[in-house]
Amino acid sequence: MFPSFRQAMAWLHTWFGLVLGFVLMAAFFFGALSVFDREIDRWAIPSTRFEPQPMPSYEKVLRPAFERMQPLPAAVDAMRPRVSGEMPARFDTVVSWSAYTTHRDPVLQVFAGYEVPNAKDPEETIWADGTLDPRDGTPLPNDRLKVGSGFFYPMHYGLTLDWKNLGIWIVGFSALIMLAALVSGVVMHRKIFREFFTFRPDKARLRSVLDLHNLTGVVALPFHFFFAFTGLLIFAATYYFPLGHTQLHGLHDLHAEVEARETGLPHERAGVPAGLANVDAMVADAQRRWAARDKAGDVGFLVLQHVGDANGYVSVYRAGTDRIALVGDGIHYKASTGELIREDPAATPVGRVSEFLTGLHLQHFRHWLLRWFYVLGGLAGAVCIATGFVFFVEKRKRQHAQRGSQGARVVDALAVTTVTGMVLAALGILVANRVLPEDLSARGDWERYAFWGTWVLALLHAGWRSAPVARGLANPAWREQCGTIAVLAMVAVLLNWVTTGDHLLATLRAGYWPVAGVDLSLLATAAVALITARILRRRAVAAGMRVAGVEASHA
Repeated sequence: MFPSFRQAMAWLHTWFGLVLGFVLMAAFFFGALSVFDREIDRWAIPSTRFEPQPMPSYEKVLRPAFERMQPLPAAVDAMRPRVSGEMPARFDTVVSWSAYTTHRDPVLQVFAGYEVPNAKDPEETIWADGTLDPRDGTPLPNDRLKVGSGFFYPMHYGLTLDWKNLGIWIVGFSALIMLAALVSGVVMHRKIFREFFTFRPDKARLRSVLDLHNLTGVVALPFHFFFAFTGLLIFAATYYFPLGHTQLHGLHDLHAEVEARETGLPHERAGVPAGLANVDAMVADAQRRWAARDKAGDVGFLVLQHVGDANGYVSVYRAGTDRIALVGDGIHYKASTGELIREDPAATPVGRVSEFLTGLHLQHFRHWLLRWFYVLGGLAGAVCIATGFVFFVEKRKRQHAQRGSQGARVVDALAVTTVTGMVLAALGILVANRVLPEDLSARGDWERYAFWGTWVLALLHAGWRSAPVARGLANPAWREQCGTIAVLAMVAVLLNWVTTGDHLLATLRAGYWPVAGVDLSLLATAAVALITARILRRRAVAAGMRVAGVEASHA
Protein backbone atom coordinates (compact mmCIF):
# COMPACT_ATOMS: atom_id res chain seq x y z
CA MET A 1 0.00 0.00 0.00
CA PHE A 2 2.87 2.37 0.85
CA PRO A 3 6.19 2.36 -1.04
CA SER A 4 8.23 2.78 2.18
CA PHE A 5 7.95 2.38 5.93
CA ARG A 6 8.50 6.13 6.43
CA GLN A 7 5.57 6.99 4.20
CA ALA A 8 3.35 4.56 6.11
CA MET A 9 4.40 6.27 9.34
CA ALA A 10 3.68 9.68 7.77
CA TRP A 11 0.14 8.57 6.86
CA LEU A 12 -0.38 7.20 10.39
CA HIS A 13 0.96 10.39 11.98
CA THR A 14 -1.15 12.71 9.81
CA TRP A 15 -4.53 11.03 9.98
CA PHE A 16 -4.43 9.72 13.54
CA GLY A 17 -3.24 13.15 14.63
CA LEU A 18 -6.06 14.85 12.75
CA VAL A 19 -8.87 12.58 13.94
CA LEU A 20 -7.84 12.36 17.60
CA GLY A 21 -6.07 15.72 17.83
CA PHE A 22 -9.35 17.34 18.83
CA VAL A 23 -9.52 15.15 21.95
CA LEU A 24 -5.80 15.40 22.71
CA MET A 25 -5.97 19.19 22.44
CA ALA A 26 -8.53 19.22 25.29
CA ALA A 27 -6.45 16.75 27.32
CA PHE A 28 -3.29 18.87 26.98
CA PHE A 29 -4.87 22.29 27.43
CA PHE A 30 -7.01 21.41 30.44
CA GLY A 31 -4.18 19.27 31.82
CA ALA A 32 -1.97 22.38 31.78
CA LEU A 33 -4.68 24.34 33.62
CA SER A 34 -5.14 21.48 36.10
CA VAL A 35 -1.56 21.89 37.33
CA PHE A 36 -2.90 24.93 39.18
CA ASP A 37 -6.47 23.71 39.69
CA ARG A 38 -6.53 24.56 43.42
CA GLU A 39 -5.36 28.11 42.68
CA ILE A 40 -8.13 28.51 40.08
CA ASP A 41 -10.58 27.30 42.76
CA ARG A 42 -9.41 30.11 45.07
CA TRP A 43 -9.98 32.63 42.28
CA ALA A 44 -13.46 31.24 41.55
CA ILE A 45 -14.63 30.93 45.20
CA PRO A 46 -13.66 34.14 47.04
CA SER A 47 -14.81 32.76 50.43
CA THR A 48 -11.89 30.29 50.32
CA ARG A 49 -9.18 32.92 49.77
CA PHE A 50 -6.98 32.29 52.81
CA GLU A 51 -3.70 30.50 53.39
CA PRO A 52 -3.43 26.68 53.17
CA GLN A 53 -4.03 24.98 56.51
CA PRO A 54 -2.70 21.74 58.02
CA MET A 55 -4.98 18.84 58.95
CA PRO A 56 -7.01 20.19 61.93
CA SER A 57 -7.64 18.53 65.29
CA TYR A 58 -9.99 15.59 65.10
CA GLU A 59 -11.41 16.20 68.55
CA LYS A 60 -12.06 19.94 68.09
CA VAL A 61 -12.91 20.24 64.40
CA LEU A 62 -13.41 16.96 62.57
CA ARG A 63 -15.55 14.96 65.02
CA PRO A 64 -18.39 17.57 65.18
CA ALA A 65 -18.28 17.92 61.40
CA PHE A 66 -18.47 14.15 60.85
CA GLU A 67 -21.28 13.71 63.37
CA ARG A 68 -23.55 16.20 61.61
CA MET A 69 -22.96 14.79 58.10
CA GLN A 70 -25.70 12.95 56.22
CA PRO A 71 -26.13 12.11 52.52
CA LEU A 72 -27.81 14.78 50.42
CA PRO A 73 -31.39 14.13 49.19
CA ALA A 74 -30.07 13.66 45.64
CA ALA A 75 -27.80 10.82 46.83
CA VAL A 76 -30.71 9.22 48.73
CA ASP A 77 -32.95 9.42 45.65
CA ALA A 78 -30.21 7.86 43.51
CA MET A 79 -29.87 4.99 46.00
CA ARG A 80 -33.63 4.34 46.35
CA PRO A 81 -33.95 1.91 43.37
CA ARG A 82 -31.14 -0.24 44.82
CA VAL A 83 -32.97 -0.81 48.13
CA SER A 84 -35.78 -3.24 48.99
CA GLY A 85 -38.43 -1.37 50.96
CA GLU A 86 -38.35 2.11 52.46
CA MET A 87 -35.23 4.25 52.79
CA PRO A 88 -34.31 5.15 56.39
CA ALA A 89 -34.71 8.74 57.61
CA ARG A 90 -31.08 8.74 58.86
CA PHE A 91 -27.98 6.66 58.14
CA ASP A 92 -26.24 5.80 61.40
CA THR A 93 -23.92 2.87 60.67
CA VAL A 94 -20.70 4.54 59.55
CA VAL A 95 -18.51 2.62 57.13
CA SER A 96 -15.85 5.32 57.09
CA TRP A 97 -15.11 8.93 57.89
CA SER A 98 -12.23 10.60 56.09
CA ALA A 99 -10.61 14.01 55.64
CA TYR A 100 -8.26 15.08 52.83
CA THR A 101 -6.09 18.12 52.26
CA THR A 102 -2.95 19.16 50.38
CA HIS A 103 -0.29 21.82 50.82
CA ARG A 104 -2.22 23.97 48.29
CA ASP A 105 -5.68 23.62 49.90
CA PRO A 106 -6.88 26.20 52.43
CA VAL A 107 -10.12 24.23 52.76
CA LEU A 108 -10.63 20.65 53.89
CA GLN A 109 -12.62 17.96 52.11
CA VAL A 110 -14.52 15.54 54.36
CA PHE A 111 -16.28 12.35 53.31
CA ALA A 112 -18.64 9.95 55.11
CA GLY A 113 -19.82 6.53 53.95
CA TYR A 114 -22.77 4.69 55.52
CA GLU A 115 -24.19 1.19 55.30
CA VAL A 116 -27.55 1.05 53.51
CA PRO A 117 -30.20 -1.03 55.35
CA ASN A 118 -32.07 -3.49 53.11
CA ALA A 119 -29.75 -2.80 50.18
CA LYS A 120 -30.04 -5.36 47.38
CA ASP A 121 -26.22 -5.53 47.36
CA PRO A 122 -25.00 -5.95 50.98
CA GLU A 123 -21.78 -4.09 50.13
CA GLU A 124 -23.69 -0.99 49.04
CA THR A 125 -22.50 2.28 50.59
CA ILE A 126 -24.12 5.71 50.44
CA TRP A 127 -21.80 8.72 50.58
CA ALA A 128 -21.86 12.28 51.87
CA ASP A 129 -19.20 14.91 51.37
CA GLY A 130 -18.56 18.44 52.54
CA THR A 131 -16.11 21.34 52.61
CA LEU A 132 -14.83 22.84 55.87
CA ASP A 133 -12.87 25.85 56.98
CA PRO A 134 -10.17 23.91 58.89
CA ARG A 135 -9.47 26.87 61.17
CA ASP A 136 -12.74 26.50 63.07
CA GLY A 137 -14.75 23.76 61.34
CA THR A 138 -17.25 26.14 59.77
CA PRO A 139 -19.04 24.37 56.91
CA LEU A 140 -18.46 26.15 53.61
CA PRO A 141 -20.97 26.08 50.74
CA ASN A 142 -20.57 22.74 49.04
CA ASP A 143 -22.64 23.69 46.00
CA ARG A 144 -20.14 26.13 44.45
CA LEU A 145 -18.47 24.82 41.32
CA LYS A 146 -14.76 24.31 41.89
CA VAL A 147 -13.83 25.49 38.40
CA GLY A 148 -10.25 24.23 38.63
CA SER A 149 -10.46 20.89 40.44
CA GLY A 150 -14.15 20.22 39.75
CA PHE A 151 -14.39 21.12 36.07
CA PHE A 152 -11.06 21.74 34.28
CA TYR A 153 -9.43 18.73 35.94
CA PRO A 154 -12.11 16.13 35.00
CA MET A 155 -12.26 17.73 31.55
CA HIS A 156 -8.58 16.83 31.19
CA TYR A 157 -9.02 13.08 31.66
CA GLY A 158 -12.72 12.45 31.00
CA LEU A 159 -14.17 15.37 29.00
CA THR A 160 -16.89 15.45 31.75
CA LEU A 161 -18.69 12.69 29.80
CA ASP A 162 -19.68 10.55 32.79
CA TRP A 163 -22.14 8.18 31.12
CA LYS A 164 -20.55 4.70 31.29
CA ASN A 165 -17.21 6.54 31.81
CA LEU A 166 -17.34 7.30 28.09
CA GLY A 167 -15.03 10.32 28.33
CA ILE A 168 -12.33 8.34 30.15
CA TRP A 169 -12.44 5.67 27.46
CA ILE A 170 -12.23 8.27 24.65
CA VAL A 171 -9.26 10.05 26.25
CA GLY A 172 -7.56 6.73 27.04
CA PHE A 173 -7.95 5.51 23.44
CA SER A 174 -6.62 8.84 22.19
CA ALA A 175 -3.62 8.58 24.52
CA LEU A 176 -2.89 5.09 23.22
CA ILE A 177 -3.02 6.32 19.63
CA MET A 178 -0.91 9.31 20.62
CA LEU A 179 1.88 6.96 21.65
CA ALA A 180 1.71 5.46 18.14
CA ALA A 181 1.70 8.97 16.63
CA LEU A 182 4.77 9.92 18.67
CA VAL A 183 6.68 6.86 17.47
CA SER A 184 5.60 7.44 13.87
CA GLY A 185 6.58 11.12 14.18
CA VAL A 186 10.08 10.17 15.32
CA VAL A 187 10.39 7.71 12.41
CA MET A 188 9.25 10.41 9.96
CA HIS A 189 11.74 12.97 11.15
CA ARG A 190 15.19 11.56 10.50
CA LYS A 191 16.87 14.85 11.40
CA ILE A 192 15.11 15.16 14.75
CA PHE A 193 18.13 16.69 16.55
CA ARG A 194 18.42 19.48 13.98
CA GLU A 195 14.68 20.22 14.32
CA PHE A 196 15.26 20.80 18.02
CA PHE A 197 17.10 24.01 17.08
CA THR A 198 15.09 24.97 13.99
CA PHE A 199 12.42 27.65 13.98
CA ARG A 200 12.30 30.13 11.09
CA PRO A 201 9.45 32.58 11.78
CA ASP A 202 10.48 34.75 8.82
CA LYS A 203 10.16 31.94 6.28
CA ALA A 204 7.03 31.24 4.26
CA ARG A 205 3.98 30.64 6.47
CA LEU A 206 3.75 26.92 5.81
CA ARG A 207 7.46 26.45 6.59
CA SER A 208 7.33 28.41 9.84
CA VAL A 209 4.19 26.53 10.97
CA LEU A 210 5.89 23.20 10.29
CA ASP A 211 9.02 24.38 12.12
CA LEU A 212 6.97 25.31 15.17
CA HIS A 213 5.08 21.97 15.01
CA ASN A 214 8.37 20.05 14.90
CA LEU A 215 10.01 22.20 17.56
CA THR A 216 7.19 21.89 20.13
CA GLY A 217 6.86 18.20 19.36
CA VAL A 218 10.57 17.47 19.79
CA VAL A 219 11.27 19.74 22.77
CA ALA A 220 8.47 18.24 24.83
CA LEU A 221 8.68 14.71 23.40
CA PRO A 222 9.67 13.04 26.73
CA PHE A 223 6.90 14.99 28.48
CA HIS A 224 4.29 13.92 25.91
CA PHE A 225 5.40 10.29 26.08
CA PHE A 226 5.47 9.87 29.86
CA PHE A 227 2.19 11.74 30.37
CA ALA A 228 0.33 9.58 27.85
CA PHE A 229 1.92 6.43 29.26
CA THR A 230 1.41 7.23 32.96
CA GLY A 231 -2.15 8.40 32.29
CA LEU A 232 -2.95 5.01 30.77
CA LEU A 233 -1.19 3.28 33.68
CA ILE A 234 -3.20 5.15 36.34
CA PHE A 235 -6.58 4.27 34.81
CA ALA A 236 -5.66 0.77 33.63
CA ALA A 237 -6.70 -1.30 36.65
CA THR A 238 -9.82 0.72 37.47
CA TYR A 239 -11.33 1.36 34.04
CA TYR A 240 -9.51 -0.32 31.16
CA PHE A 241 -8.85 -3.75 32.70
CA PRO A 242 -11.16 -3.94 35.76
CA LEU A 243 -10.90 -7.71 36.04
CA GLY A 244 -10.70 -7.65 39.81
CA HIS A 245 -14.05 -5.89 40.11
CA THR A 246 -15.95 -7.61 37.31
CA GLN A 247 -15.05 -11.04 35.97
CA LEU A 248 -13.00 -11.96 39.05
CA HIS A 249 -15.31 -10.40 41.61
CA GLY A 250 -15.32 -13.39 43.94
CA LEU A 251 -11.55 -13.75 43.80
CA HIS A 252 -11.18 -10.02 44.45
CA ASP A 253 -13.27 -10.32 47.63
CA LEU A 254 -11.26 -13.34 48.78
CA HIS A 255 -8.03 -11.40 48.20
CA ALA A 256 -9.38 -8.53 50.35
CA GLU A 257 -10.13 -10.97 53.18
CA VAL A 258 -6.70 -12.61 52.97
CA GLU A 259 -5.03 -9.21 52.88
CA ALA A 260 -7.00 -8.13 55.97
CA ARG A 261 -5.76 -11.20 57.88
CA GLU A 262 -2.16 -10.57 56.84
CA THR A 263 -2.14 -6.84 57.65
CA GLY A 264 -4.31 -7.01 60.78
CA LEU A 265 -6.68 -4.37 59.37
CA PRO A 266 -10.22 -5.82 59.79
CA HIS A 267 -12.14 -6.32 56.55
CA GLU A 268 -15.63 -6.16 58.10
CA ARG A 269 -17.40 -4.91 61.21
CA ALA A 270 -17.49 -7.25 64.21
CA GLY A 271 -21.00 -6.15 65.15
CA VAL A 272 -19.82 -5.31 68.68
CA PRO A 273 -20.11 -1.64 69.75
CA ALA A 274 -16.89 0.03 70.88
CA GLY A 275 -15.68 3.49 71.79
CA LEU A 276 -13.05 5.66 70.14
CA ALA A 277 -9.71 6.57 71.71
CA ASN A 278 -8.09 9.99 71.26
CA VAL A 279 -7.47 10.32 67.51
CA ASP A 280 -5.28 13.42 67.92
CA ALA A 281 -2.89 11.31 70.02
CA MET A 282 -2.74 8.72 67.23
CA VAL A 283 -1.98 11.45 64.66
CA ALA A 284 0.77 12.87 66.90
CA ASP A 285 2.28 9.40 67.32
CA ALA A 286 2.25 8.88 63.53
CA GLN A 287 4.06 12.18 63.02
CA ARG A 288 6.70 11.16 65.58
CA ARG A 289 7.25 7.88 63.76
CA TRP A 290 7.62 9.67 60.38
CA ALA A 291 10.05 12.17 61.94
CA ALA A 292 12.11 9.27 63.29
CA ARG A 293 12.45 8.09 59.70
CA ASP A 294 13.52 11.61 58.61
CA LYS A 295 10.31 12.32 56.67
CA ALA A 296 8.17 15.44 56.66
CA GLY A 297 5.23 15.03 59.03
CA ASP A 298 2.30 16.75 57.29
CA VAL A 299 -0.89 14.66 57.35
CA GLY A 300 -2.66 14.48 54.00
CA PHE A 301 -5.35 11.86 54.56
CA LEU A 302 -7.04 10.67 57.76
CA VAL A 303 -9.44 7.71 57.66
CA LEU A 304 -11.60 6.14 60.38
CA GLN A 305 -12.87 2.74 59.27
CA HIS A 306 -15.80 0.80 60.86
CA VAL A 307 -16.60 3.72 63.20
CA GLY A 308 -18.20 2.70 66.52
CA ASP A 309 -17.34 -0.99 66.10
CA ALA A 310 -14.84 -3.23 67.86
CA ASN A 311 -13.11 -3.79 64.49
CA GLY A 312 -12.73 -0.05 63.92
CA TYR A 313 -9.29 1.34 63.09
CA VAL A 314 -7.72 4.70 62.28
CA SER A 315 -5.33 5.17 59.35
CA VAL A 316 -3.02 8.20 59.12
CA TYR A 317 -1.35 8.92 55.78
CA ARG A 318 1.50 11.35 55.14
CA ALA A 319 1.01 14.17 52.63
CA GLY A 320 4.34 13.19 51.02
CA THR A 321 4.96 16.56 49.35
CA ASP A 322 8.73 16.20 49.74
CA ARG A 323 9.07 13.65 46.95
CA ILE A 324 7.73 12.95 43.47
CA ALA A 325 6.53 9.40 44.18
CA LEU A 326 2.98 9.21 45.48
CA VAL A 327 3.59 7.55 48.85
CA GLY A 328 1.31 7.44 51.88
CA ASP A 329 3.54 5.84 54.55
CA GLY A 330 0.32 4.80 56.27
CA ILE A 331 0.26 4.06 60.01
CA HIS A 332 -2.78 2.28 61.45
CA TYR A 333 -4.19 2.15 65.01
CA LYS A 334 -6.93 0.23 66.74
CA ALA A 335 -9.71 2.79 67.11
CA SER A 336 -11.00 1.74 70.52
CA THR A 337 -7.59 1.73 72.25
CA GLY A 338 -5.16 3.70 70.08
CA GLU A 339 -2.88 0.65 69.95
CA LEU A 340 -0.55 0.50 66.95
CA ILE A 341 -1.66 -2.20 64.48
CA ARG A 342 0.66 -1.73 61.55
CA GLU A 343 3.14 0.55 59.77
CA ASP A 344 3.00 0.13 56.00
CA PRO A 345 6.25 -1.53 54.91
CA ALA A 346 8.47 -0.16 52.15
CA ALA A 347 7.07 -0.89 48.72
CA THR A 348 8.45 -3.64 46.54
CA PRO A 349 10.58 -2.59 43.54
CA VAL A 350 7.51 -2.91 41.29
CA GLY A 351 5.45 -0.92 43.79
CA ARG A 352 8.08 1.84 43.93
CA VAL A 353 8.04 2.15 40.15
CA SER A 354 4.24 2.40 40.22
CA GLU A 355 4.35 5.02 43.00
CA PHE A 356 6.92 7.07 41.09
CA LEU A 357 5.03 7.00 37.78
CA THR A 358 1.73 7.83 39.49
CA GLY A 359 3.29 10.69 41.44
CA LEU A 360 5.01 11.95 38.31
CA HIS A 361 1.61 12.34 36.64
CA LEU A 362 -0.49 13.60 39.57
CA GLN A 363 2.07 16.12 40.91
CA HIS A 364 1.36 16.12 44.64
CA PHE A 365 4.93 17.32 45.29
CA ARG A 366 5.92 20.76 46.60
CA HIS A 367 8.13 22.06 43.79
CA TRP A 368 6.78 25.18 42.07
CA LEU A 369 9.42 25.38 39.31
CA LEU A 370 8.69 21.79 38.30
CA ARG A 371 4.96 22.57 38.26
CA TRP A 372 5.58 25.41 35.81
CA PHE A 373 7.56 23.01 33.61
CA TYR A 374 4.43 20.84 33.56
CA VAL A 375 2.38 23.84 32.40
CA LEU A 376 4.90 24.62 29.66
CA GLY A 377 4.95 20.97 28.59
CA GLY A 378 1.15 20.87 28.39
CA LEU A 379 0.98 24.11 26.43
CA ALA A 380 3.77 22.87 24.11
CA GLY A 381 1.61 19.82 23.39
CA ALA A 382 -1.37 22.06 22.66
CA VAL A 383 0.74 24.26 20.33
CA CYS A 384 2.09 21.14 18.57
CA ILE A 385 -1.45 19.90 17.88
CA ALA A 386 -2.72 23.37 16.89
CA THR A 387 0.12 23.89 14.40
CA GLY A 388 -0.54 20.39 13.08
CA PHE A 389 -4.12 21.44 12.32
CA VAL A 390 -2.94 24.65 10.63
CA PHE A 391 -0.33 22.81 8.54
CA PHE A 392 -2.90 20.21 7.44
CA VAL A 393 -5.35 22.89 6.27
CA GLU A 394 -2.77 25.23 4.70
CA LYS A 395 -1.23 22.38 2.75
CA ARG A 396 -4.56 21.33 1.21
CA LYS A 397 -6.84 24.33 1.02
CA ARG A 398 -5.60 25.64 -2.36
CA GLN A 399 -5.94 22.17 -3.89
CA HIS A 400 -9.44 21.89 -2.44
CA ALA A 401 -10.28 25.38 -3.73
CA GLN A 402 -9.28 24.37 -7.26
CA ARG A 403 -11.43 21.22 -7.04
CA GLY A 404 -14.34 23.04 -5.37
CA SER A 405 -14.12 20.76 -2.33
CA GLN A 406 -15.33 21.94 1.10
CA GLY A 407 -13.15 19.50 3.10
CA ALA A 408 -10.49 22.04 4.12
CA ARG A 409 -13.20 24.50 5.14
CA VAL A 410 -14.78 21.96 7.51
CA VAL A 411 -11.43 20.94 9.05
CA ASP A 412 -10.40 24.58 9.45
CA ALA A 413 -13.67 25.48 11.23
CA LEU A 414 -13.22 22.54 13.61
CA ALA A 415 -9.59 23.54 14.20
CA VAL A 416 -10.61 27.12 15.05
CA THR A 417 -13.24 25.75 17.45
CA THR A 418 -10.76 23.39 19.07
CA VAL A 419 -7.91 25.89 19.46
CA THR A 420 -9.22 29.41 20.03
CA GLY A 421 -12.77 28.22 20.83
CA MET A 422 -11.47 26.09 23.70
CA VAL A 423 -9.67 29.08 25.23
CA LEU A 424 -12.81 31.18 24.78
CA ALA A 425 -14.90 28.54 26.56
CA ALA A 426 -12.45 28.47 29.49
CA LEU A 427 -12.65 32.25 29.74
CA GLY A 428 -16.44 32.12 29.38
CA ILE A 429 -16.81 30.02 32.53
CA LEU A 430 -14.50 32.37 34.49
CA VAL A 431 -16.45 35.44 33.40
CA ALA A 432 -19.75 33.72 34.25
CA ASN A 433 -18.32 32.78 37.64
CA ARG A 434 -17.82 36.46 38.48
CA VAL A 435 -21.09 37.70 36.91
CA LEU A 436 -23.71 35.21 38.15
CA PRO A 437 -25.44 36.09 41.46
CA GLU A 438 -23.99 34.28 44.47
CA ASP A 439 -27.42 33.01 45.59
CA LEU A 440 -28.50 31.80 42.15
CA SER A 441 -30.10 28.37 42.33
CA ALA A 442 -27.99 25.65 40.65
CA ARG A 443 -25.26 28.25 40.08
CA GLY A 444 -22.66 25.63 39.13
CA ASP A 445 -24.92 24.33 36.35
CA TRP A 446 -25.21 27.84 34.90
CA GLU A 447 -21.42 28.16 34.90
CA ARG A 448 -21.17 24.89 32.97
CA TYR A 449 -23.80 26.16 30.52
CA ALA A 450 -21.67 29.29 30.00
CA PHE A 451 -18.67 27.09 29.15
CA TRP A 452 -20.48 24.92 26.62
CA GLY A 453 -22.52 27.83 25.26
CA THR A 454 -19.36 29.84 24.57
CA TRP A 455 -17.81 26.86 22.82
CA VAL A 456 -20.90 26.33 20.64
CA LEU A 457 -20.87 30.03 19.69
CA ALA A 458 -17.19 29.68 18.75
CA LEU A 459 -18.09 26.71 16.49
CA LEU A 460 -20.91 28.61 14.80
CA HIS A 461 -18.68 31.65 14.29
CA ALA A 462 -15.84 29.54 12.86
CA GLY A 463 -18.22 27.86 10.41
CA TRP A 464 -19.92 31.11 9.45
CA ARG A 465 -16.60 32.87 8.70
CA SER A 466 -14.96 29.94 6.89
CA ALA A 467 -16.00 30.89 3.33
CA PRO A 468 -12.53 32.37 2.45
CA VAL A 469 -10.95 28.95 3.11
CA ALA A 470 -12.87 27.55 0.12
CA ARG A 471 -11.02 30.17 -2.00
CA GLY A 472 -7.62 29.27 -0.59
CA LEU A 473 -7.50 32.15 1.92
CA ALA A 474 -7.24 32.24 5.72
CA ASN A 475 -10.33 32.01 7.91
CA PRO A 476 -10.82 35.43 9.59
CA ALA A 477 -12.34 33.59 12.58
CA TRP A 478 -8.79 32.85 13.79
CA ARG A 479 -7.91 36.52 14.34
CA GLU A 480 -11.42 37.51 15.44
CA GLN A 481 -11.49 34.85 18.14
CA CYS A 482 -7.96 35.84 19.21
CA GLY A 483 -9.25 39.39 19.64
CA THR A 484 -12.21 38.11 21.66
CA ILE A 485 -9.85 36.07 23.86
CA ALA A 486 -7.88 39.23 24.65
CA VAL A 487 -11.07 41.09 25.58
CA LEU A 488 -12.56 38.28 27.71
CA ALA A 489 -9.29 37.69 29.59
CA MET A 490 -9.05 41.36 30.55
CA VAL A 491 -12.76 41.43 31.46
CA ALA A 492 -12.24 38.45 33.79
CA VAL A 493 -9.44 40.30 35.62
CA LEU A 494 -11.57 43.44 35.93
CA LEU A 495 -14.59 41.47 37.15
CA ASN A 496 -12.47 39.80 39.83
CA TRP A 497 -11.46 43.27 41.03
CA VAL A 498 -15.00 44.70 40.93
CA THR A 499 -16.77 41.75 42.60
CA THR A 500 -14.19 40.92 45.28
CA GLY A 501 -11.98 44.00 45.70
CA ASP A 502 -8.91 41.79 45.18
CA HIS A 503 -7.29 43.77 42.39
CA LEU A 504 -3.91 42.67 41.10
CA LEU A 505 -1.85 45.25 42.98
CA ALA A 506 -3.54 44.26 46.25
CA THR A 507 -2.94 40.52 45.81
CA LEU A 508 0.66 41.13 44.71
CA ARG A 509 1.27 43.41 47.69
CA ALA A 510 -0.22 40.80 50.03
CA GLY A 511 1.75 38.02 48.35
CA TYR A 512 -1.44 36.04 47.75
CA TRP A 513 -0.16 34.22 44.67
CA PRO A 514 -3.11 31.91 43.96
CA VAL A 515 -5.31 34.85 42.91
CA ALA A 516 -2.49 37.10 41.67
CA GLY A 517 -1.13 34.21 39.58
CA VAL A 518 -4.48 33.58 37.88
CA ASP A 519 -4.89 37.30 37.13
CA LEU A 520 -1.33 37.53 35.75
CA SER A 521 -1.92 34.43 33.61
CA LEU A 522 -5.11 35.98 32.23
CA LEU A 523 -3.26 39.19 31.35
CA ALA A 524 -0.46 37.19 29.70
CA THR A 525 -3.10 35.29 27.70
CA ALA A 526 -4.64 38.59 26.63
CA ALA A 527 -1.24 39.92 25.49
CA VAL A 528 -0.40 36.79 23.46
CA ALA A 529 -3.87 36.73 21.89
CA LEU A 530 -3.65 40.43 20.99
CA ILE A 531 -0.22 40.03 19.38
CA THR A 532 -1.43 36.96 17.47
CA ALA A 533 -4.51 38.81 16.23
CA ARG A 534 -2.34 41.67 14.95
CA ILE A 535 0.03 39.28 13.15
CA LEU A 536 -2.89 37.43 11.56
CA ARG A 537 -4.47 40.72 10.47
CA ARG A 538 -1.20 41.84 8.85
CA ARG A 539 -0.88 38.53 7.01
CA ALA A 540 -4.51 38.68 5.88
CA VAL A 541 -4.00 42.15 4.42
CA ALA A 542 -0.85 40.99 2.60
CA ALA A 543 -2.63 37.89 1.26
CA GLY A 544 -5.57 40.02 0.10
CA MET A 545 -3.20 42.33 -1.78
CA ARG A 546 -1.50 39.35 -3.43
CA VAL A 547 -4.86 37.93 -4.56
CA ALA A 548 -5.96 41.35 -5.83
CA GLY A 549 -2.70 41.63 -7.79
CA VAL A 550 -3.16 38.20 -9.37
CA GLU A 551 -6.76 39.00 -10.34
CA ALA A 552 -5.67 42.33 -11.81
CA SER A 553 -2.96 40.65 -13.90
CA HIS A 554 -5.52 38.15 -15.26
CA ALA A 555 -8.01 40.92 -16.10
